[in-house]
Amino acid sequence: MQNDFVIDGAPLRVARAAAIIPKVREVLDLFRSKKSPVFHILRIHRMDGSDVEITRQERFRQQPFAVEGTKGAAVVDVLRPLSGEYVIPKIRMSAFIGTELDLMLRNLAVTDIVVTGIQTPNCIRTTVFDAIAYNYPVTLISDAVGAQNDEIHEANLRDMANIGVRIVNFKEISAILSDNAPTTIG
Repeated sequence: MQNDFVIDGAPLRVARAAAIIPKVREVLDLFRSKKSPVFHILRIHRMDGSDVEITRQERFRQQPFAVEGTKGAAVVDVLRPLSGEYVIPKIRMSAFIGTELDLMLRNLAVTDIVVTGIQTPNCIRTTVFDAIAYNYPVTLISDAVGAQNDEIHEANLRDMANIGVRIVNFKEISAILSDNAPTTIG
């Protein structure tokens, strides 16, 4: 939920990103109220683009995105991380590839993950698939994730449900959470 993927005119703006901000905020507020660990996963690239994946290198050369230290790489204001929340930089779509996320989750004894954010077929999907590969049960909040359009979003939700991801909406998540709530990754 970074500026370069959310705000109007952003280099890699996801069409449905702005629409999910209120639900992502509600999830954050819920997890914060329960004092559950919250992880903000941010795509951060070097200024020269040397760490951008092969499929986006040309695009980055034309218009850099998520460059470390820029306003574009920052989280949108309403979702900005609070003191004590974890910020994990990444350079690939998955929050697990080349990051300390798995180590942090294990060190904090987190056993279940709740996912919010963008973009459903890319960062959300790869993170969810990798979480399953690492044996984390995953809950995806369907109205707190988004894609370019509803068709893409719904197709990916069905695909993730088929591998065992629990798909719920925001209203359902508060009923699911216990005193030992899972971590949210957004």
